[in-house]
Amino acid sequence: MLVYLSLAVATGAALTAWQAGRREAAAEASHPPQGQVLVVGRHRVHVVEMGRPKGSAPDLVLIHGSSGNTRDMTFRLAPALAKEFRILVFDRPGLGYSDRLNGTGATIRQQADVLRQAAAQLGAEKPVVLGQSYGGAVALAWAVDHPEALAALVSVAGVSHPWDTPLDTFYKVTSSRIGSALAVPALTAFVSRATVMETLDAVFAPQPVPDGYAEHFGIGLTLRRNSLRANARQRANLLSEVKALAPLYSRIGVPVEIIHGTADDTVSPNIHARQLVRDVPSAALTLLEGIGHMPHHVATDAVAEAVHRAAARARLR
Repeated sequence: MLVYLSLAVATGAALTAWQAGRREAAAEASHPPQGQVLVVGRHRVHVVEMGRPKGSAPDLVLIHGSSGNTRDMTFRLAPALAKEFRILVFDRPGLGYSDRLNGTGATIRQQADVLRQAAAQLGAEKPVVLGQSYGGAVALAWAVDHPEALAALVSVAGVSHPWDTPLDTFYKVTSSRIGSALAVPALTAFVSRATVMETLDAVFAPQPVPDGYAEHFGIGLTLRRNSLRANARQRANLLSEVKALAPLYSRIGVPVEIIHGTADDTVSPNIHARQLVRDVPSAALTLLEGIGHMPHHVATDAVAEAVHRAAARARLR
């Protein structure tokens, strides 16, 4: 019986690994890198450059949120700003086509430093930095630790302050050693498109997922084993990192524009946006009535206007 059980387990593991690899290869074939790959230290960083030529307009860095990649920002927001800015859209470390920094989950401050160096390689020494959701925390870390290396900051539904709800069970499992070894490959191999679309529906609620978004975004990229592991560990560590960063917001002196939906139940505007505008003297808050967690897709013009205000306040031309 033990022999048969061992054979069954081995066969199941082999089948899962084969199916996971097959799905990963299909995802990368259908959604290959759109930009170039830089090397920062020993790590590869994928960046998509859009908009105006270098030196002809202000530089704008766009940082995606949890489980994201560059394609989240190139769907609507980057095209909406491409006529007025030179835009650099980065895959955060461990996601998209950027290498992970370590096996424990790169901190928001480590990620900010790597992206800052990557932007500088491309001549963006003092860009406007926009971060959405988790990317908002990375943008804040950039502003706290490297105030000389940005001109203004835009937080879109951004994480900024500690919260008191426990870590979601999904991330508890996938960030653990056992979950990383067993649950993550099973998710990559067998999770259905319908399940992923239900998750997208919840992220965009109360607005619908825009037509064409899932196809453009490439949900298969998010479901790759390395991406799932990196994202899970980053999410598991985020609360402690935000607790350490939040007391330092008084260091931020650049213009800050905060834009947040009042119906966002993923990143609460009361916990995050309202506290951030109190803690940063240079911050201005715009609340979008009835908008959920993805305003850069469902209220793109309002987010673009916030970027323009930030650039104007920084006296960029």
